[in-house]
Amino acid sequence: MAFDCAVPLAPVDVPLPLAVGRTLTRDVAALQKLPHYDSSAMDGWAINGGGPWILTDHEPFLFPGRASVIATGGLVPAGAQSILRKESGQIHQNADGSLLLRLNDPAKEGEPGPGQHLRPAGEEAAAGEVLIPAGTILNPAHLALAAVAGHDELQVQAKPVVAIVLTGSEVVTQGVPAPGQVRDTFGPQLGTVISLLGGTPAGSLRIGDSYPEWLAALCGSDAFPGRMPDVIITTGGTGCSGTDHFRAAVAALGGRLLLDGIAMRPGHPAVLAELPDGRFVVGLPGNPLAAMMALITLADPLLAALGGRPLNAVGQVTSAADVDPYPGRTRLLPCRFIEGLAFPASHTGPGMMRGLAWADGVMAVPPGGVQSGEPVPVLPLPWTQANQQFFPPPTEHGAPHGPHDTAP
Repeated sequence: MAFDCAVPLAPVDVPLPLAVGRTLTRDVAALQKLPHYDSSAMDGWAINGGGPWILTDHEPFLFPGRASVIATGGLVPAGAQSILRKESGQIHQNADGSLLLRLNDPAKEGEPGPGQHLRPAGEEAAAGEVLIPAGTILNPAHLALAAVAGHDELQVQAKPVVAIVLTGSEVVTQGVPAPGQVRDTFGPQLGTVISLLGGTPAGSLRIGDSYPEWLAALCGSDAFPGRMPDVIITTGGTGCSGTDHFRAAVAALGGRLLLDGIAMRPGHPAVLAELPDGRFVVGLPGNPLAAMMALITLADPLLAALGGRPLNAVGQVTSAADVDPYPGRTRLLPCRFIEGLAFPASHTGPGMMRGLAWADGVMAVPPGGVQSGEPVPVLPLPWTQANQQFFPPPTEHGAPHGPHDTAP
């Protein structure tokens, strides 16, 4: 199992703006009291004693019968007993030119009470108090709380850096392909899918079908400048023809095969290898749908292990169709959810993408097949697995979202 082949990467420190969505690996504690000084909850005046009050100009200590202007969040001077809100006071000028603060008509009875509108230091948290425990998946409010607590960086679980090697001299990246050519289906989607699976895309390299190109690409040092990727995902080259160099290149670099083929269809030629420097190489088949099935069954568990995530849950959904046995192999069929049932999609040949484009999940049909009305395991797709309601209750309207996307 790919999940058991790796251990979580070491935690890393990241600036606050880059920590959202990451898993915290070290408690975040308040570095001092929150708030760290007595502050005002209102615009108005800090006062000491009963009024009227002589207005002073920001003296460090507020004596009885004195008041000083203060803004919301402002430092409350020593000696202040409460805050008189701006709406409740009025300034008068004495004959000697001094300013006197009095309550005005809108002031409420008993205003201001002792401690009114004061935010005492430590009201939110004591120094050293844990505010965000390790294991938390950080949201924007967590980042703001960490900033208030005095932190500039947070320690989070590292995300695996993933590079992509796109192969095939027959592949074209623009326009309508001519006979003998195929349009690139991996370049537009793999970077996004890697991000959805918790990886950090490190760019892609496009090569032909020669052995020297494969060897240079898997060496990595020149192919992917900057941080060495933790994982390299290759497309094609995992078969047994004269242009399939995955295994030979891995062997030449001193690597070892961890998984060589999977008993599933499509996607059975998928390969997982490890290089001597600890990098993993995931070999996807060249057919687009086969490659995506290998990605969610092989690369997803590997990236989960490296990123310290649990395996995705596999749900059970009632099959809406009979699926014939396929001895010795699990059938992976993109499917739609309609009225709480799983319908196998049409257009799901190994080289097709049309069925997957409209799918809600992937039925993992065991080798013995499945009958209509029986439960069948269903895997989430990378773009649906984040949804906590992945296996929805029956819906009122179950029409497919796209044309001809469900098999009859």
